[in-house]
Amino acid sequence: MNPPAPPDGKRARSFIAFVAGLLLAMLALPVLAQVADPAPLRFSNAAEEQRFHALVTELRCVMCQNQSLADSNAQIAHDLRREVLALMRQGRSDAQIRDYLVARYGEFVLYKPRIEEKTWLLWFGPALLLLAGGFVVARVVRRHAGGNAVPVDDQQEW
Repeated sequence: MNPPAPPDGKRARSFIAFVAGLLLAMLALPVLAQVADPAPLRFSNAAEEQRFHALVTELRCVMCQNQSLADSNAQIAHDLRREVLALMRQGRSDAQIRDYLVARYGEFVLYKPRIEEKTWLLWFGPALLLLAGGFVVARVVRRHAGGNAVPVDDQQEW
């Protein structure tokens, strides 16, 4: 058997270029990674921690949409949690913090929207639909129950 022929110069250069490009791409991957939360939040006392957790469970993550700020791992949720804590330490009330976030992100940031003129349909619409459906069903049942009684015939055997 003959030993394999050494690769020609062109093939060797393209292989080296491919390996070098692959190594550069692997070195660049950490740049694409999301930065982890640098340090956990530190609370002054247990009351501050309880107030913080009660507040962030009422607020929705603006990126995840189905999770509260307390549950979300998105980077914006980390940032918003830090911002909520900073606003608390500035002496703002829970209502002021909610108002601030609503002004920035809209009513969507609240898990429980406020009862206002523009949200009446959201709050009372399901009850109105249920009442209307019950009314329609009652009318249909009354209409069909009144005149369609089948006469009893004792003469017939089955």
